[in-house]
Formats: sequence, C-alpha cells, structure tokens
Amino acid sequence: MNATPPTPAPRADDWRIDRDRAVTLFGPAANDWPIEIVEETGSTNADLMARLKALPHRTNALARPLVRVAYLQTAGRGRRGRSWVAQPGDALLFSLACVIPRPIEGLAGLSLAVGSALVDGLRTLPVSAPGQIALKWPNDVLLEGDKLVGILVETAWSTPDATAVVIGIGTNVRGADALAAKVEALNADPAAQQAAPVPGAAPTALSRVWPGANLTDVLAAELNALEDALARFGANGFASFQARWNACHAYAGREIALYEQGAELMRGIAVGVDENGQLLVDTPNGRESVTTGDVSLRLAGGGA
Repeated sequence: MNATPPTPAPRADDWRIDRDRAVTLFGPAANDWPIEIVEETGSTNADLMARLKALPHRTNALARPLVRVAYLQTAGRGRRGRSWVAQPGDALLFSLACVIPRPIEGLAGLSLAVGSALVDGLRTLPVSAPGQIALKWPNDVLLEGDKLVGILVETAWSTPDATAVVIGIGTNVRGADALAAKVEALNADPAAQQAAPVPGAAPTALSRVWPGANLTDVLAAELNALEDALARFGANGFASFQARWNACHAYAGREIALYEQGAELMRGIAVGVDENGQLLVDTPNGRESVTTGDVSLRLAGGGA
C-alpha cells in the first residue's frame, strides 16, 4: 500500500466521499469490494438484507463483501430499534454484507470482533488521542467515554457451513454539538424516555480529536481493518480477538450496572470478555458471565 496522502482540509460544501482518494487509501482486498454510495435510503442494513435473502444459501453465494453507504438514512436504527440521528456529511453510515463460513452458532462475538477492528482502524487516523478510542460491551466504540460508533449485526440466513450477515456501522465524524442537541431534545420527549428509561452514552464525533475528520478517510480506515477482521473471524471465531478486545476495554476494573428493560439486573466490577464475547463481571456472589441480548451497560452511579 502506498504512503497515505495528506488529509485535505474539510470544507463546509465538500463533505461527500472522494472516490479517487478512497482508492488510494484502500488496501488490496478492500479495494476490490463493490462499494455503492447513495444520497438517501431507508436503511442500508435493510437494503443489503433483501439482497442476501435472494441469494442461494451456500458458502460461495457472495464472491466478496458488498458495501452500501448512504449519506442519509431515513429509517436507520441501532440496537433495540433505536433511531440513528445524523445530518448528511456528519456521520459515516454504511452496511457490509458478507457470507461467513461458519454456522450461526459459530458467530458468537462477531459484533465485538467488528468493534475491535474498528478501534484499530480508527487509531490509524491522525487523531490527537488514539488511546481514548476504546470499546464498550457489546456494540459500541467510545471516544473519551462518549459514543463514537454504533454496530448492528443482522443475520439473513444460515446453513451448517455458512451464515449470511449484514453489519451496519454508524460513525459520528463531524457535528458533535448539533448531534448532542438533537439527542437531548429526543430524550426530553416523555415518550422517548419511556421507551429508553436508561440513558445511553452521550454522542461525540471524531472531529473532537481530529479537526480534519472526513468521511473518505474514515471509510478507508474502517474497511481496511474489517477486511482482515472478517477473514480472521471466519477462520477462528472470536477467540482470536479476545485479548485485543480486552486490551481496548473502556470499563475494565470499573464498577458497572447492567439493565434489562430499564430494571437493574446486575452490579459489579467489569473484568473483560471470555472467548465467546460474554461479559465477565465480579459480583458479591462471584464472577458471572453476561450474554448480549436486550441488556444495557452503564457505569455505576451514572456515566456512559
């Protein structure tokens, strides 16, 4: 891969992805992936799910991962159906469709592996505080304790040898102040509070630690990291990511509280994750493991 060209200074009227620059930044494998970029769609995850469902159910059904980027998603969503709030140009919103050569029971920890890859990819960018890009179990990437990236993995079909999945990724690149104001307004809505009684991490954007943050460089960094990660996960599952995930764990050694449908489920000291991606928590009753499901994690006593 050639030396990275300098990042161009962002302009208010030039926020779209620069295809030529992206090509210079992509590694050999990611450069071969079909990448669609559209102005607007309902949900890039839904778009690619429909395509995967139409494919024959076999390991070689998709020659290479397919990426679909949208500047605006009118029905974008995260875990538990929450909406993803973003203005065009402020967030990198894309989905990646692929067929992983593992049965569905072999996909444990996939979203965590993706998060680990994204941290590594984002840390290659010229950010002022790369060590402050960290992981929150199970599906978030944090920047200085605030939410930077959300991940949503959905399954289209599975066979004994392969599973077709769509990985949706939303990265806040610019406009953190405007985004925080919108989320605050949504949270002030009594109906929204009832739907999500446990507050999530405050949103932030990459421009907080990189004034030149732009969609092009972020897309290249994330896809280059995902190319290797998907191949490794297909071969070895989450076990090969466990140590790296734990090394980037934002809450390691801190007291956390886990909630299910707004009610506190467990409280203890976050240890890390096991080889299946389950969260390990030291509680007064001993060490317990937590699967993902409909569970929210927060720092005890408030916080993200």
